[in-house]
Amino acid sequence: MSGPSGDLSPNPLRAASACTGRPKRNSGAGEKRETRSYVSRVLTGSGSLRVLCQLAVWNQRRVRGTLILMTWLTWPLLSALFAAATAILAKVGVAGIDANLATAVRTSVVVVFTWLLAFATRPPVGFQALSSKSLIFLVLSGLATGLSWLCYFHALQVGPASRVAPIDKLSVALVIVFAALFLGERLTLGKGIGGLLIVAGAITIALE
Repeated sequence: MSGPSGDLSPNPLRAASACTGRPKRNSGAGEKRETRSYVSRVLTGSGSLRVLCQLAVWNQRRVRGTLILMTWLTWPLLSALFAAATAILAKVGVAGIDANLATAVRTSVVVVFTWLLAFATRPPVGFQALSSKSLIFLVLSGLATGLSWLCYFHALQVGPASRVAPIDKLSVALVIVFAALFLGERLTLGKGIGGLLIVAGAITIALE
């Protein structure tokens, strides 16, 4: 039967609503909720990224502040400690391999480490431009360092570390003399006595 109030014909819109579980006219509200959820996720991610950036800046400033607080005496003491560790580690590492190859491996590690340290502790204004004079002397210093390391590793390959390292530290006495001759630093009685004691100690250990 058919009539104004008893029409049993299927309604496509009603069937679609029954399948989806929500009326078609509410799809706009769902899209708005999804948009708000997406914006919320983006804002949350941006906030987390901002916090991470602030933490990185704070950590960089803390490292730089720690390095500034260290006095001139702290640096050479740490240098002596790491130099002693270098001698022992290098003596073990150079065993059975070519000394030049060992120097190349060590130099590569130093290059990567120092560049990372330079970027981590760089000033807020960035790196300063190198003058031609600074560049020339830094290159010459690098060449001298490379030659020193080559000689040092060859010495460690054939000699005991307990004798090689003290002889290598004769450079301290040479620095005192070179600083007085080329840099105009004052050669005091204390520096002279200390340099002579270093030379005497190195010779005593070498002749043992």
